[in-house]
Amino acid sequence: MIRLASIDGVALGTVFLCWCAISLVFLLRKKPPKGPAAKRAPASLWGIAMQSFSYALVWKLRRDALPAFVTIPRASVVAGDVVAMVLAVASAWLMLESVRTLGKQWSIEARLVEGHRLIVAGPYSYMRHPIYTAMLGMLVATGLVVSDWFGLLAAVTLFSLGTVIRVQAEERLLLERFGEDFEAYRRFVPAIIPRFSTRRATYS
Repeated sequence: MIRLASIDGVALGTVFLCWCAISLVFLLRKKPPKGPAAKRAPASLWGIAMQSFSYALVWKLRRDALPAFVTIPRASVVAGDVVAMVLAVASAWLMLESVRTLGKQWSIEARLVEGHRLIVAGPYSYMRHPIYTAMLGMLVATGLVVSDWFGLLAAVTLFSLGTVIRVQAEERLLLERFGEDFEAYRRFVPAIIPRFSTRRATYS
């Protein structure tokens, strides 16, 4: 049983508060303009479903509900708690900044809206899909504090497959709309894992 006074309880509370903050970001975000989208990518819905199921896995396969095949040293558990707290806070901040940068262009399903612009500022100057980076960070942070190692591995694998589907669906739309500008952006900026560099590129 996790005691709230322990590092385990602090880590769990931190992850929970970060989930609350992310939920508020989604609830209070600027809504996309009403009306039909210029173009949609229905295939992205499969990716959304897989990502959603990965979160269900990481919460369902709890370490206290499964037989322990391997005894993890207490020091490793504490280290995982610390990493989870840092990762959760960083992921919540990245989510906030990414949604704020996208503004009304953000939507759950891959689609283009009227007057859609290619966003390359803020977090998007370091990775093409920072929201998915933040989602992955929260998945790992959650798994480190609540899940069995097998549950975390399975969840990350499923999330990665869903993310590949969503990235491909979204980028097909962007490539059709922005052509060479998006191709240049894609060559320079990685999809999920950021690459920090002092050299910055400009895009039209």
